[in-house]
Amino acid sequence: MPAARESLLDAAYTALTERAWAAVRMVDVANAAGVSRQTLYNEFGSKEGLARALVRRETDNYLAGVARALSEGSPAVGARRDAAGRVAAAAAWTLRTARANPLVRAVLTGCWSDRLPAPAAGAAPPASRPGIPAQRNAPLADGPLPGPAELVGRFCDQAVAALEPDWPEEQLPALCTACETAARLTLACVVAPVTPGEAPSAGRAAARRSCREPEAEAVSRLVRGAFARMPGDVQPGERC
Repeated sequence: MPAARESLLDAAYTALTERAWAAVRMVDVANAAGVSRQTLYNEFGSKEGLARALVRRETDNYLAGVARALSEGSPAVGARRDAAGRVAAAAAWTLRTARANPLVRAVLTGCWSDRLPAPAAGAAPPASRPGIPAQRNAPLADGPLPGPAELVGRFCDQAVAALEPDWPEEQLPALCTACETAARLTLACVVAPVTPGEAPSAGRAAARRSCREPEAEAVSRLVRGAFARMPGDVQPGERC
């Protein structure tokens, strides 16, 4: 029953915002969702199962937001769109989500506080590489929860998938490199927010110039810098 499942996950997330996961009771989650405790156990099996499903849903929602930002983040200019601007929009979404959602931040950074469920990890599947379409937008499969490396790979894959239709095939390696650099800079800004005295080493000068700007603008400068370092003859263009 999808509606009951979503209601239970919503109730679990609300409970988590109010108290530590260790203090969240299954009966309270069921009552808040308006279902029986037996329904809750039928859906998730245990509190651990509920935690894993909650983390996976929040992570999938984050990745869906990355895909939306990449498709909507920059207006068309003739037949082309601003590649750096679209990736910067996805980076800004990542920062906003990580600040607002403690579960997404924990998965992105690998740092789980005592308030969070921190389900048993296990070995995460390897990050997908650019050029594997089946991996790019698929929901995260059951099994070990993703970690920072996998999410960097997902961010990069989605960026390449969104941008590559406008790029000649021989220029795709440079595009992949720029997207991976942008993904890693974004994660670095989640782990250590850009401040006047601190910045990811690959973009330290750009971050200092933007230290008085909102954080999203600062990471946008870093992402655009990653694309600016691409070879000068690499430009988006329509494919035949």
